[in-house]
Amino acid sequence: MLTIILALSGCLLLFLGIWGVTVTLPTEKLLTFFPEDVQEKLKPRVENLPMSFRRIFGWIILILLVVGYLGLFIIGGMDGMRKGFAFGQFFMRFFIIGAVIKAFDIICLDYFLLTKTHFFQHFFPETEGCKGWEEFGYNRSQQLRQCIMIPIGCALTAWLFTYL
Repeated sequence: MLTIILALSGCLLLFLGIWGVTVTLPTEKLLTFFPEDVQEKLKPRVENLPMSFRRIFGWIILILLVVGYLGLFIIGGMDGMRKGFAFGQFFMRFFIIGAVIKAFDIICLDYFLLTKTHFFQHFFPETEGCKGWEEFGYNRSQQLRQCIMIPIGCALTAWLFTYL
């Protein structure tokens, strides 16, 4: 049950992080997560953004997101240690958490939020009409790399908690 709660918490963290950095746009590096035509339309806006409280708040959101994700795995690991988990049990817990979050990212964020709603266009009206908003899978190679890294990261994390 804790594994499911942690996975769903990760999905919530991811959505809140996406929303927070979209509103605050703390760094132009975030543009690389958008389709190419959207990146081109947003470059002038980002290049001219002064450092402001809003952008600093965006950095704080990013930091809290990273800390939140670490916390999910630490809580899962500490609970597993308390229950005497073996490597395989740790791995399965971490893999379920990572897989649920990745599935949420692909299905809910990349497919639904990106291509079916006008969520991003609300915050970036200059990108209205960009074809990239309709292209599900524009970031396939990035998603594939992440899908490969999930089991590797889960194995390393499981190994760490097994031997702590």
